[in-house]
Amino acid sequence: MGTFRDVDGLWTKYDLEDVATPEGFARNPTLVHDFYNARRANCLEAAPNAAHGALGRLQTEHKGLVTLVTQNVDDLHERGGARDVIHMHGELAGALCAACDHRWTAPREMSPTAPCPSCSAPRTRPDIVWFGEMPYQMDAIYAALGEADLFVAIGTSGTVYPAAGFVGEARAMGIPTLELNLEPSDTAGIFDDARFGPATEIVPAWVDEVLG
Repeated sequence: MGTFRDVDGLWTKYDLEDVATPEGFARNPTLVHDFYNARRANCLEAAPNAAHGALGRLQTEHKGLVTLVTQNVDDLHERGGARDVIHMHGELAGALCAACDHRWTAPREMSPTAPCPSCSAPRTRPDIVWFGEMPYQMDAIYAALGEADLFVAIGTSGTVYPAAGFVGEARAMGIPTLELNLEPSDTAGIFDDARFGPATEIVPAWVDEVLG
């Protein structure tokens, strides 16, 4: 799956104001749906990698509770064996009615004229958190963070808040922190420890260590 903020990421090809804001959707819902329809098709063609599988195995085999919070909008964690994943930025697989907040499984191709199946309002949207909107399940995320014995950030740029602030919250509560990333993030200096390299290599290696 293409990333958003890498040097060749999606934000170098699309204007985020056009495809990832409520205002952009109001101006041109067809463009927004075309963008997410293409992303949805890409997601269906993608397969979980070794990092997804390792995190799924960690959840299954670790004796304690492992809470997975992702900024990604695909379902690769679930297909990699994870469960109860918190998708704080929404999911490509979901559709949302802006009029009544009804949610349902998105078809492969969403249309700007398709009505809501609950209230029949037009111009339903992808169930994605756009810029300027509040991420989902923040109470659950902070509750999990408050009970954590370890906070691990994997493959994030450290530039998008509130997620980029989680490491600071963890440090303030005395929770050990670890960054697993291809290269140092913008918040790398805050972490207690870090390992750098491809996620498909460093995440399985770390999980093997944790599981012993």
